Amino acid sequence: MPLKQVIDSYELLDSALVDGETVAKVLRNAGVENVTVRRISSESHHTDFIQIIFKGTDRTAPSLGIIGKLGGIGARPTQIGIVSDADGAIAVVALALKIAAMTKAGDRLPGDVILSTHICPAAPTRPHHPVPFMSSPVDRDTLCKAEIHADMTAILSIDTSRGNRLVNAKGVALTPTVLDGYILPVSYDLVDILERVTAKRALTFPLSTQDITPYANNFFHINSIMQPAAYASVPVVGVAITAETAVPGCATGATQLDDIEAACRFSLEVAKAYGSKQCAFYNADEFAKLKNLYGSMSHLKAK
Repeated sequence: MPLKQVIDSYELLDSALVDGETVAKVLRNAGVENVTVRRISSESHHTDFIQIIFKGTDRTAPSLGIIGKLGGIGARPTQIGIVSDADGAIAVVALALKIAAMTKAGDRLPGDVILSTHICPAAPTRPHHPVPFMSSPVDRDTLCKAEIHADMTAILSIDTSRGNRLVNAKGVALTPTVLDGYILPVSYDLVDILERVTAKRALTFPLSTQDITPYANNFFHINSIMQPAAYASVPVVGVAITAETAVPGCATGATQLDDIEAACRFSLEVAKAYGSKQCAFYNADEFAKLKNLYGSMSHLKAK
């Protein structure tokens, strides 16, 4: 259970002084060998993009990408402390620490796992209905492209998703699978894993076509959880951390560590099953028939 790693990651990131190199040093000290940090800057802000790669035991296994989506871990100087929006970064750092601990204990995952997130303790905010959103410290197109690794064959996108009135339950919810502009059915393999992990009926998170298009078109998006699908040509599933009420992403004191832990544990179980080729994100035969009948929907993606 990665609860210890979630708590440690929360305490690490709850700082005005933390940056990517600070996080990388902690990860390396924990035994993470393959971690890279790259600073991306805009005129007034910057963030440190982090990518971590764990090699699996089976070189024929597919590679799972796990992206921690967020605008920033803090909204300083407007807000003091870690914000609700930080969940994706907390989850990815905690997963890296947990997988490193598993590896030390002799348990290696079958397939490669590639983790991506970014560290920004002073991100801007922007208006959004029904609650304010965290904004991006740098150009979103640049950030989204940096999060995706060419070796990812499927992606889980973990994102705080409390700022809406559509999923009125506390916990973890799954989106439908999105691939090349198509919103496909929710994967029952993933539903089975989520229900096993949480011991509750699975929550699902609704999507519209607008949600899977790039932010740059300025249409309403429920949040950024599906932005990887606008840039990647592999199946993407959102792992949404939800609440009974609409909580602003820029709110402090709103982090629910138990829900982040459940998202981490779910992601680990998916990594085991997906790397063992026992978990499908979508029905490949049905998707091929869809494209043959209705054509490509890739024009909905980023150019």
